Amino acid sequence: MADGSHHKSAQKFAGSLNHAMIDDASADTAQNYANNFGKPGFDDITNCYIDQRYEGYTAENQETWQILFDRQMAFLKDNASQTYLTGAEIINLRRDRVPPLADINARLWPLTKWQSRAVPGYLPPKAFFACLARREFPTTIVIRPKESIDYLPEPDIFHDIFGHVPLHADATFADFLQTYGRAALTTSDPAETERLARLFWFTVEFGLIREGGRLKVYGSGLISSPGESRHSLESDKVERRPFDLDRVCDTSFEIDHYQPILYVLDSFEQLRDAMNTYAERLLAKTKRVAA
Repeated sequence: MADGSHHKSAQKFAGSLNHAMIDDASADTAQNYANNFGKPGFDDITNCYIDQRYEGYTAENQETWQILFDRQMAFLKDNASQTYLTGAEIINLRRDRVPPLADINARLWPLTKWQSRAVPGYLPPKAFFACLARREFPTTIVIRPKESIDYLPEPDIFHDIFGHVPLHADATFADFLQTYGRAALTTSDPAETERLARLFWFTVEFGLIREGGRLKVYGSGLISSPGESRHSLESDKVERRPFDLDRVCDTSFEIDHYQPILYVLDSFEQLRDAMNTYAERLLAKTKRVAA
């Protein structure tokens, strides 16, 4: 979650064996468009997208994916939300290869009309929100170098596809995420943008949910991190609070250590309904300001 909002990093992946996949003229053009999105003449978000160029993945990239997949799934099969696990199966998330986005999208579209779209790097908030509002998820296509397999501060395709996308196969979560993007596009108030950033952080990135009387992980930052997923469920240093929209939006966060505060959903319907309420509030506020 970059610059207080979400996702993506302005840095290239130093040391990544496939960084050349995003070091060409088309990627530079797309990144420039994203950086200017919302200005006159920069209003078509599809100009921020690039091709995945799957042939650019090396054997070591594929091995890195498999190591990460195997390690996380061993823990997640008993500790992740069933909604996540079902989604991973539906989109055919496999251990033996980095996912081709076209294959993921062919499975998602009939279910929820969501799509994963390759981007060259960090998307500023306005561009990021515009993607979500269209039911499109901006997806980093490079994968971390093997020497950084345990931790990388920037998102990569493992974080984005393994961590985020399985939930996009669930209609309730999919509707929440689109409403989030639409709501965020309606406001230019920095205070509201910060509150929305906190909501994203404590749900989409670091959310817990109670299922069958047990705490389970669903946030992508937990799903894709071996250390943090265990810490979130097992550590006595974590304060696990019941989800409350306004309390979440009032809670600040730091990105450089394991999270000391996490919020627990009762259901994804709770999250969707809270987001609908928030969106209605923002729309009413925007109309009052305009008047």
